[in-house]
Amino acid sequence: MTDVTLETISNLAKKRGFAFQSSEIYGGLRSAYDYGPLGVELLQNVKQEWWRSMVQERGDIVGLDSAILQARQVWEASGHAEVFTDPLVECRNCHNRFRLDKLDDPDQCPSCGKRETFTDPRMFNLMFRTHMGPVDTDENMIYLRPETAQGIFTNFENVRRTNRLKLPFGIAQLGKSFRNEITPGQFVFRTREFEQMEMEYFCAPDESAEWFAYWQEQRFQWYLDLGMTESNLRIRPHDDDELSHYSAGTVDVEYDFPWGWDELEGIANRTDFDLKQHSEHSGKDLRYFDQEANERFFPHVIEPAAGATRTTFAFLIDGYTEEQVNDETRVVMKLHHRLAPYKVAVLPLSKKAELIEPSEKLAAELRKRWMIEVDVTQAIGRRYRRQDEIGTPYAVTVDFDSLDDHAVTVRDRDTMAQDRVGMDGLVAYLDEKLV
Repeated sequence: MTDVTLETISNLAKKRGFAFQSSEIYGGLRSAYDYGPLGVELLQNVKQEWWRSMVQERGDIVGLDSAILQARQVWEASGHAEVFTDPLVECRNCHNRFRLDKLDDPDQCPSCGKRETFTDPRMFNLMFRTHMGPVDTDENMIYLRPETAQGIFTNFENVRRTNRLKLPFGIAQLGKSFRNEITPGQFVFRTREFEQMEMEYFCAPDESAEWFAYWQEQRFQWYLDLGMTESNLRIRPHDDDELSHYSAGTVDVEYDFPWGWDELEGIANRTDFDLKQHSEHSGKDLRYFDQEANERFFPHVIEPAAGATRTTFAFLIDGYTEEQVNDETRVVMKLHHRLAPYKVAVLPLSKKAELIEPSEKLAAELRKRWMIEVDVTQAIGRRYRRQDEIGTPYAVTVDFDSLDDHAVTVRDRDTMAQDRVGMDGLVAYLDEKLV
């Protein structure tokens, strides 16, 4: 990994089509971003890898996709309507607003530099409000969900019953959440609309400490398995004054971003708070019946909750590398092949029809297995550099010799080593490397 600034990575993201500011032609909407052709593939791959490790490869976790719009009582029961707040201060001099707990100096405005100009802090609820129905009244006001977890808790009994699940088991969910952040920033790191990857793992109360430790280890290893630099990762336990009202213990998996250490994922022991709250407010019994012990109880919950968009951003930063090759700087996005937007690039050496035709035929075959790109513009060296910069693991060059020997040159992104591979064996060759 190369030291990378926020400006470098955001400029590359826009230049190559990873992310664009939302509504850019109208001046842009602050803290909202659109994911371009490369970004949407990278984001999708991150989510797929999370789903594979959390659901597909396990027998104790199932999936759910709950609605973004939920009854207002859900957020009253969960505590979000009352305590999901941040301390807001406003500078009397420049009138900018900030989260008090995020200021380096609580007495100095970071915008205008004036001291002792802040108003008294007031608690600002982060949930977006909207209305359901044709008339905007207090009675039909609802919230956009600030997290996906509550949809899991309200469906706990539905999922347990229909899938005949026994403790311990988990319910996983991917989806959009919305938080009216006071001070969004750092490109796509902190935005008001984002995607989460959350899992609630239900267990017996006396096993919660064991599972809390287990999920810390599992989630940390997931980032390493996908190529993230270990020295850029750490697990930081929350201090007592940081703990959420429901938590018996929380840790953050943190990444060393260009601005310093910041959260990638939180892992919390939520105890039995959520199921108790929803039982009390809904009148539905959400206790688990243990047939062997012949008793009912509220399971405890361990929650690994990661931001899909934030994690994608971290992988992009971690993969960015600059190397000196023949007195030139080569920019390489060293993404794990499972995350790379395109797995293979097909590069005909010339635009001549005799090379374009076999290249297109080869591309059609490869598309059945992977996301690929065909690039016919510019010199082959420049095309290699572009594929390096967007993270494509392998480039396949069709040249004039290919017409006679029915073989292609396969170039490795990281080592730049080249192999001559027969066209009829190319899929098998790549399959072994992209497994």
